[in-house]
Amino acid sequence: MSDDDLVITFIPALITLLVAAERSKGRPLTEAEVLEIRDGGVCIMLKRSDRDAMAESRGYADLDAEQIWNQWQAVRAELG
Repeated sequence: MSDDDLVITFIPALITLLVAAERSKGRPLTEAEVLEIRDGGVCIMLKRSDRDAMAESRGYADLDAEQIWNQWQAVRAELG
């Protein structure tokens, strides 16, 4: 893996989309809803180094699209 490898990057970050959707619904999202949000998300290709710099500037890394359900459950627990 190189810093110049291109990686899929969601804009806005998946975590931002999920937090907003859950607040809007006023309840926890179902797995189907989380996958639907992921599948409808806008993404671009960025150099890995640019994606990492973007995550550092916003203060958190985004969720892995392939592991989104499990990672979202962990984030929800942290957010309380």
